[in-house]
Amino acid sequence: MTNEKIICIVTGTRAEYGLLKPLIFRILETDGLALRLVVTGMHLCSDFGNTWKEIENDGLVIDEKLEMQLSSDSNDGTAKSTALAMMSFADYFSRKRPDILIVLGDRFEMLASAVAAAFVNIPIAHIYGGDTTEGANDEFIRHSITKMSYLHFASNEQSRNRIIQLGEAPERVYNTGALSVENILNTSMLSKKDLEEKIGFSLGKSYGIVTFHPTTLDVDSRAEIEVKNLLTALNGFPEMRFIITKANADAGGRVINKVLEEYTKNMSNCILIDSMGLQLYLSAMKYSSVVIGNSSSGIYEAPSFHVPTVDIGNRQRGRLRADSVINCEPIVDEISSAIRKALSPEWVSIAEVTKNPFGDGTTSKQIVDIIKEYLQENKIKIMKKFYDLPFHEEARQ
Repeated sequence: MTNEKIICIVTGTRAEYGLLKPLIFRILETDGLALRLVVTGMHLCSDFGNTWKEIENDGLVIDEKLEMQLSSDSNDGTAKSTALAMMSFADYFSRKRPDILIVLGDRFEMLASAVAAAFVNIPIAHIYGGDTTEGANDEFIRHSITKMSYLHFASNEQSRNRIIQLGEAPERVYNTGALSVENILNTSMLSKKDLEEKIGFSLGKSYGIVTFHPTTLDVDSRAEIEVKNLLTALNGFPEMRFIITKANADAGGRVINKVLEEYTKNMSNCILIDSMGLQLYLSAMKYSSVVIGNSSSGIYEAPSFHVPTVDIGNRQRGRLRADSVINCEPIVDEISSAIRKALSPEWVSIAEVTKNPFGDGTTSKQIVDIIKEYLQENKIKIMKKFYDLPFHEEARQ
């Protein structure tokens, strides 16, 4: 169709792609819309599994692969990678001119794409704005993308209110829930036996899923110390088995992965996996006894499976969370205590009745319907007015 509206989606990590899948396929199925998928970041890095292959295995066409990942494990390296990506995205958007860019979340890859799009007047739709994560660079990246975006799709009402507080007009800010809830409701789960065969690992009677990422706003990176504390705590549960997934490409990620590789070499009750993909990961979560670490999946997905979460440290601090989530400091004794609490009959009972606060599973439909209306009716105006909240006299004091 010559009058199709072109939607560009950028993905840079395995986890983010998993969240975006229902939205990607819904766009492909919608008349009047065309998809351009741009792949960058960790997807193109062998150290993190070359996960762009998973995208092609899903039958999707990658419009362009944009290299950005430098061989560095520092904040300085992240800044340079972001700058490199920004140049690549500026060239891409100038050549392809999509009608709108969709970005999810708060990683530096998304910041690079948003800055480039904003400068060449490509409107941006942002998913998961308004959240807070006090221990990571994600915090300022997310809010920066919000100010460059025209349409906003928050995962909950609290986050929607924060976006409005940042000066975005309420009529452009929607509470559409979380894509993760939709994935859980619509993904065909493997049986536990099939899961074990796929990963080549016996899961036994009780197992946990472990994912630990760097806390990027620590003044002095403690990634190595904190992941070693986590692994020491796991040693206190020899009767359990653990699926451990590697950390992402944030500064400190490679340090964490090196520690994990050394640890799992000699541990018969653990398996280390580069990238599980959506179906494997959700299936693993379904049958697990506990989710451990500091991944957002413990906040967004685990409550839907009624699985307790041990959320370690500051990385996810500030996010809305279900009653089944336990937070603890990255200290051996606290992690051990939190895991024991999560496995206790009392906490298992709490998790069983916990309601996921992130929507009803219709997120992708809501997002596509709204974007299609804005594009077809030419409702997007690049020039935005700052939305001022009502002034309160006590603010003077």
